[in-house]
Order: sequence, then structure tokens, then C-alpha cells
Amino acid sequence: MSTAAPTPRFVIPALAAVYLIWGSTYLAMRVAVEGLPPFMMASTRFILTGVVLLAFLRARGAPWPTRREWLYATPVGVLMFVLGNGTVAVAEKHLSSGVAAVVCGTMPLWVAALGRFFGEKTSLREWLALVLGFGGVAVLSFGGELKAEPFSAVILFIAPVSWALGSLLARRLPLAKGLMSAATQMLTGGLVMSLVSVVAREEVPVNPPLRSVLAWVYLAIFGSLVAYSAYTYLLANARPSVATSYAYVNPAIAVAMGVGMGGEHAGPEIFIAVALIIAATVLVIRKPAPKLETTAESAA
Repeated sequence: MSTAAPTPRFVIPALAAVYLIWGSTYLAMRVAVEGLPPFMMASTRFILTGVVLLAFLRARGAPWPTRREWLYATPVGVLMFVLGNGTVAVAEKHLSSGVAAVVCGTMPLWVAALGRFFGEKTSLREWLALVLGFGGVAVLSFGGELKAEPFSAVILFIAPVSWALGSLLARRLPLAKGLMSAATQMLTGGLVMSLVSVVAREEVPVNPPLRSVLAWVYLAIFGSLVAYSAYTYLLANARPSVATSYAYVNPAIAVAMGVGMGGEHAGPEIFIAVALIIAATVLVIRKPAPKLETTAESAA
């Protein structure tokens, strides 16, 4: 007779939310930047989300973050949101959401590659994953879209590297606990990104398209609050390999949504790259791993 513990009742709905919502955020972001400046769009989204999350946690009795926790949240927030999410928004002004999702899908591979500089060992399994994953990136680079937009391509490749660095740094800094860590990172990252928006002289649109505004609302409510809450539930109630499985599901969902709902073209190089990157991510994530800490690294 099996003695395995039963699966908590909300694991499947939480997985569905993380898969579908985070898989759809790339298309939603592409729609949002059609009528909204990229850094302004992203900064207002994360400031709003951070304020709502902070207020909710305070109402539930969570302590106010210390000055030290705010200080340490700032570099993580900059890496995750300014250099991570913000660069994706800029790149999607000229690149399809499918290509953006595939490139960002390499984030776990960058964690494995850069972990050596943070005192983490890279196993043979991870080296194989790196070869497969970056082989997928090389295949994607042969496609016409990245060649046609070299500047946007360079900007886009900053995102997964920044997410990886932010993830590694978050493991070593004394950040606030649980969702309060996410709130402080969103607020500090969002505030810095608003300064970037000012320096970049982004103009506030007088009459932005309704579809861009609705996409922004979707990103703020579902992409950040709902999906991140579901991810936090998974971290507490499912195996780490299950909770992080979004990393190799989201690129495939994003490509499918981009083609089916966004009218994007996906050449054979995209499907080959998706297959290689998914295989590589499975190799990285399915290894035995230490207990995960909740960070804002995945609030796409």
C-alpha cells in the first residue's frame, strides 16, 4: 500500500494558473507596448502591484520591512525588474512575443552557468544542459527576426542573464520573508525603472489604445498578483521540480499564443530552439535541489 502523502487540492489549479498566465504575459506585454512606453508601462505595473501586496501583507499582520531589507531588495529589484522585465518590454517593441519567451526561457541555464561565480558547483548534467540550451539559442539566432533587429536582440538577451543574477543574489542576501520579499523587490525595482523612464524621456500617451491599457491591467492583476500567489502556494505545497516546471512549459505556451492569438509567424528555427531549451531546462530543474526560497524572480 502506498504511503505517499496526498497532493494538496489546489496544486493542479495553481499549476494551471502559473503555466497559462505566465505563458501569456509575453503576448500581453507585446500588446501593452504597442501604445504605452515600455519602461513607464512596466514601472507603473510593478509599483502598483508592490503597493497592493505590501498593504495586503501589512493588513494581515506582517511586520514592516526594515531599512536593511529595503536596502538589500534594491539591487535584486533592479536586476529582476529593470534589467529583466524592462528590457523584455523594450525588445518587444520590435520582436515577437514568441521569440522573447524562448530567449527568456534560458534563465535557469544562466543560473547554472553563473552559479560558479557564487560558489555553486556545475555538474556534468548541468554542462550538458548548457550545451543543449545555448545550442537552441544559436539555432534561434539564425532566424530572420533576430538578425533583422540586432539592437533589440542584444537588449533581449540581457533579460535572462539579469534574472539569473538576481536569483543568485537573492539567495545570499538577508531579504524580507515570503511575499514581503516580492513586495519590496517590486517597489524598489519599479521606482528605479520610473527614473529610467524619465531619463529616457518617455512621453505619457494622451489617448493610449484601449487594448494596450487592458493588457497593462492584465499584467498587473493576473501576471503579478494572481500568478505569483499561485507560485508561492506551489513552493509551499509541491515538490521544487513541480513548482519550477513553469520554466520549460511557458516558452511553448507563449509561442502557441503568439501564433494563435497574436498573428505572429513562427519559423522552424523557433520550434527547434523551443525543443532544445525545454530539454535543457528539464535537465537543470529535475536535479535534486535545496529547498527553494520565495523571491520575485518569476513575476513576469
